[in-house]
Amino acid sequence: MADLDTREWLLTNGLGSFASGTISDIRTRTYHGWLFAATNPPAGRTLLLSHLEASLEVSGKDIALGSNIWGTGKIEPAGYKLLRSFDIHPVPKWIWGADDWQLSRQLVMPYGLPENRELAVESGEKNHLSQSPVNHRILIQYRYEGRESAVLVLRLLIADRDFHHQQTSSGNLQFSQLLGQQQVALQAIIGGHFGTPWQLRWSQGEYQTNAVWYWDYGLPEETQRVLGDREDLHSPGYLTVTLQPGDTVTLEACMGFPERLPNTLTADTFTEAVEAEQERLVQIFGWEGEVEGQGDKEKILDYSFPPFPHPPISPSPHPPSPIWQRLLKASDQFIVHRASIAGPTVIAGYHWFNDWGRDTLIALPGLTLVPRRFDLAKKLLQTFGLYCRHGLIPNAFPDIETDPSYNSVDAALWWIETLGLYIEATQDWEFLATQFPIVQQIHKSFFGGTRYNIQVDATDGLVGWDARGVALSWMDAVVGDEPVTPRPGKAVEINALWYSALCWMSQWAENLSRLDLGDSARLSKQGRRYTQQAQQVKVSLQKFWNQQLGYLYDTIDLDDRRNAQIRPNAIIALSLYHCGFSPQQGREVLDLATYRLLTPYGLRSLDPADPEYVGRYEGNAEKRDRAYHQGTVWTWLIGPFIRAWQRFYPQQPLPFDWQPLLDHFLNDACLDSISEIFDGDPPHRARGAVAQAWSVAEVIRHLPIDY
Repeated sequence: MADLDTREWLLTNGLGSFASGTISDIRTRTYHGWLFAATNPPAGRTLLLSHLEASLEVSGKDIALGSNIWGTGKIEPAGYKLLRSFDIHPVPKWIWGADDWQLSRQLVMPYGLPENRELAVESGEKNHLSQSPVNHRILIQYRYEGRESAVLVLRLLIADRDFHHQQTSSGNLQFSQLLGQQQVALQAIIGGHFGTPWQLRWSQGEYQTNAVWYWDYGLPEETQRVLGDREDLHSPGYLTVTLQPGDTVTLEACMGFPERLPNTLTADTFTEAVEAEQERLVQIFGWEGEVEGQGDKEKILDYSFPPFPHPPISPSPHPPSPIWQRLLKASDQFIVHRASIAGPTVIAGYHWFNDWGRDTLIALPGLTLVPRRFDLAKKLLQTFGLYCRHGLIPNAFPDIETDPSYNSVDAALWWIETLGLYIEATQDWEFLATQFPIVQQIHKSFFGGTRYNIQVDATDGLVGWDARGVALSWMDAVVGDEPVTPRPGKAVEINALWYSALCWMSQWAENLSRLDLGDSARLSKQGRRYTQQAQQVKVSLQKFWNQQLGYLYDTIDLDDRRNAQIRPNAIIALSLYHCGFSPQQGREVLDLATYRLLTPYGLRSLDPADPEYVGRYEGNAEKRDRAYHQGTVWTWLIGPFIRAWQRFYPQQPLPFDWQPLLDHFLNDACLDSISEIFDGDPPHRARGAVAQAWSVAEVIRHLPIDY
């Protein structure tokens, strides 16, 4: 086990489908496989193709290249010992070899929406998914080099299961296969019901049916998480390919029934798919010059845009670091199409998260405003606005024929904050005019009262809520029916968001009136009212000031008790576009947070000196949930910390070294992505989802251009 490189790789297709595994090619998670197809984009993710088990016959020797951990802990075969290299760019590539032979394998997951669909979405064109063909597929290519010919045998290992669960062989689970010309159509039959149809095609070789089950694969990452850690995979047969030195074989796994006249697979098919993905990224991000890893040309990066809005950066006369390109490429993996709303959304994290409202809105500036994907930002904001009900924005979008989840007190306020950043970046006042009635609806509902007893307190203008057994802020872990960090009453970051929202509304009403984008007299009157309310809230925010500690109370409970725990919510409160706290208060808060909360990977969610602090995020689901916001480091919080620092210490160097986090991005956990969380205790091991949208987004938002 000490020799296994279990760092991970990830491919996505813009529909929620993904492929993932490890550098050593050994599967350690339920979420490792080559084709998880989002049958109801981005939901319904179903494992179809786990992998191809490869062996190579050279000079009369049969060499097993696969690597498997079994339930007993035994590793067999141990093909990873023949692994010579792995590269993530431009696509995952493994090379196995010995003195007289070498075999490489590459994987690419083509973008699943039709050609130019991305551009249509970002330009705001009406283009429904149901009207255009989509595909969920992965291409695999092997290339052989050696002194003599060789025979490559590829055994299919397949499944038909939800991506959260393992497959177990049983009499109720069978797989049908229909062999055609250089392709086989496959479909599970589960208790008499048909599963998801899919097909495998190949450019050369002979397929032999040989149905057999492989039992008791081990999944050590799930063992550590105290979850199901055994898997049975079915093999319907194997492909045998005779290869001369320099030969390639290309395969394609694709969801759906076989096409009548599919295009012939060749070596060029794979190359064209890689080039098409590179060109798509070039069109999105406006890269000039050669994309890193493409062809044999010099690797050049030259951005035609200045990232926005923190910090202000001008186009560099010299090519910036390739890290920027890789970060932006990573950011695009989270942008997916949701069928139920016929529009874009954001996957919160891979492998197991769906799209969430709060996460999307916090990540939106880094994912869309910095790379100037303004049309995408506009579409996301518009979609959330359309789903506003009773003054609340959904925290989770619906799958088809289900209702949105409105279990968030802050999603609506984050929507206003992010809308403000979008308007500042674009000056799109016409769009604001269409969204301003929704802003007013949120304002009216918060004053009148809405779900979960969310309501403005008339005595001080602050927002409070009272609903036992639910968690409505970002600290939303619940064990059983009880929140781990219950925060009813008045929370500091919620009211800081409320203050910023009122400031935005005051500014917007005045500007819309001046631009004649509405009833000028009425807007002017409303603007004055919003200004008065903002001033009241600013005064009342001083209730959160803990003079003795020099920090902000985290919450003011319903009985007026103050929670003096040192949490990062105070930093969030200082980081918003409009801030209601004084420079002296801001500096004192930052000083204490720097000492107690700041780590090389983000901010702790609780002071290590607190009796409730948990330094390691591990154990079963209940233990992990109890630790989730009790000291665990969250990378996304480095963004609020930097924004607050730039506000209150504009002339002081940032007390944060980017290098450990960038080393993590490049070399740890999931290569070219950033984990959701880290242990609060050193050495701050990466935990949680291996690729998290708001972690990547906040780094993009603040990383200096000279990295």
